Amino acid sequence: MKRLNLERGKEELISTGGNHACGYFLREAARRHLPANFQQRREGAISDRDILLTMTGMLSNSRTDFVDVDLYREDIVFTHSFGINELPAEPTLRQRLDELPAQRSHDCLRATNLSILQGRSFQTVRAGELDLVPVDIDVSPLDNSGSNKQGVSFTYKKHDGYAPIFAYIGAEGYMLDHELRPGKQHCQEGTPQFIGSCVRQLEALKLRGRCLIRLDSGNDAEDNFAHLGDQFWIIKRNLRKEKREQWLAIARRVGDLKNDTREGKNVYTGFVDHLKPGGAKSQMQAVSVAFEVTERLSDPEGNLLLIPEIEVNTYWTNLPCTATEVTRLYHDHGTSEQFHSELKSDLDIEQLPSSKLCVNKIVLLCGMLAFNVLRTLGQEVLARAHLAPVKIKVRRWRLKTVLQNIVYCAVRVIRHARTIKLHFGKTCPWFDVIEDVARSRLCPD
Repeated sequence: MKRLNLERGKEELISTGGNHACGYFLREAARRHLPANFQQRREGAISDRDILLTMTGMLSNSRTDFVDVDLYREDIVFTHSFGINELPAEPTLRQRLDELPAQRSHDCLRATNLSILQGRSFQTVRAGELDLVPVDIDVSPLDNSGSNKQGVSFTYKKHDGYAPIFAYIGAEGYMLDHELRPGKQHCQEGTPQFIGSCVRQLEALKLRGRCLIRLDSGNDAEDNFAHLGDQFWIIKRNLRKEKREQWLAIARRVGDLKNDTREGKNVYTGFVDHLKPGGAKSQMQAVSVAFEVTERLSDPEGNLLLIPEIEVNTYWTNLPCTATEVTRLYHDHGTSEQFHSELKSDLDIEQLPSSKLCVNKIVLLCGMLAFNVLRTLGQEVLARAHLAPVKIKVRRWRLKTVLQNIVYCAVRVIRHARTIKLHFGKTCPWFDVIEDVARSRLCPD
């Protein structure tokens, strides 16, 4: 084997040429909804918009730490792609994020995110004769163990961290909204208001059809129902003190016995209409409950059980479909765990960079923009699967795949006659896809 010699060349090479495609989905929305400054600044100061776009651009490259901003000091592709006029230094980025007015910056970042989503079409799920856009709301703790950050406390996952609540829209998993919370905060605290905010954003999106909002049993509370609007919903019930034997008796009486189960296993499905979310003394009207009750008389090997096992799953719902479909649609709610994983591992947004809760709230909102920019880019690539160098048979790409295949494409920067050209190289396998995204009518330069 011949020895490889290393030399520093004179060419301007950038390892993240795919940022150019990311910028297509962010720049125009940022111009419309992010003001140059939230408050008066001295002349020549870096704008607040540049601060937020820098943080968003870094998170779009899976860079979480403030010190990583220095990696883009000479990267003209990064600054041009995300519409950054002047890149801040690490101390400036940290300080200026701390100075931003909380409510105004939160509202503007959410408006920017909504603008990105308004240009998308969302994959639906089938519920009877209806095609509904799923909206999954769930809490997923961020592990920040070993830190003394403001708001970090013991979570229900038995580690120190934050306990943010997330809302995802569409079967692809775009992030609709989120709220960063202290780790010790109960999942139901503040959730009715969060659901109401999500419903208002859904109305602003002006979707053609209706949505299906899905929540787990931690949010089985009467207060939530008043904020669901005219959408469809499934909420997993918390059985609390209800006896499984009583539900088995109800299931035998009014339920339907499935005929596709093994011998020694009986599965009953059906509806009851006499229960109220707030209990028997509640002033709220009764809500339909779908149930699935499983009775196991023997194990899968055929051995008889001394005491039969009873498993009960019940769901509040207003869907006009069968109980079996309600159960299937709720199980699909588990896909949102993959979206949490992409945020935490693919974008590395788990150990939030600041010691202040107010700054980490802004960082996570920038992370929401980065999440949706990469998700949008991934879906645009899938729409051009015929141009891809490999066969693509999935309905969505993980963010890690978007980063590896598209964002981390090396380019050579050529400056000539006041123009900048990006040369992707002769052997870049994804060039045809990236070029078609750049030329598309959806993403004008």
